[in-house]
Amino acid sequence: MEFMFYAVPAFIAAVVVAMAVKVIRRFLELRQAWSSGLTAEARCLRTYTTTRRHSDSSQATTTLHHVYEFTPSAGRPVRFEEENGPATTIEGDFVTVHYSADRPHKATAHVPSPVKSAASMIALLFFFGIVLAFCVFFVLTANDLFGSNLP
Repeated sequence: MEFMFYAVPAFIAAVVVAMAVKVIRRFLELRQAWSSGLTAEARCLRTYTTTRRHSDSSQATTTLHHVYEFTPSAGRPVRFEEENGPATTIEGDFVTVHYSADRPHKATAHVPSPVKSAASMIALLFFFGIVLAFCVFFVLTANDLFGSNLP
């Protein structure tokens, strides 16, 4: 039974670290696309939403997805999907996408806002740090309660 006091916080910590890596990776992809200076006109091929219900309540989270296609300077058409785009963009609309020459499949149709993006990344990483610190505190407290024999 004592094992659970170590396993659950370790699992939570692993999930938090994975989420932090995902947030940092996405921030770097956006920054690279925005700073490259390369833009192209893309057509919105499809929009759709996904809904996820939370098991502990009656709330649901809806995410808007857009599928875009554009032709970078290399000449081959590139299709990519992006979450949380503007709700006013519908199928058939043309938008400006930002991309880097070496990774056009990581393009973005989001308007460049590096300060807002950095602030949200820092806020998320701060939250993840708090959760991680709580997990460490919980494990250390459990270790004090059950003795000093870590598994």
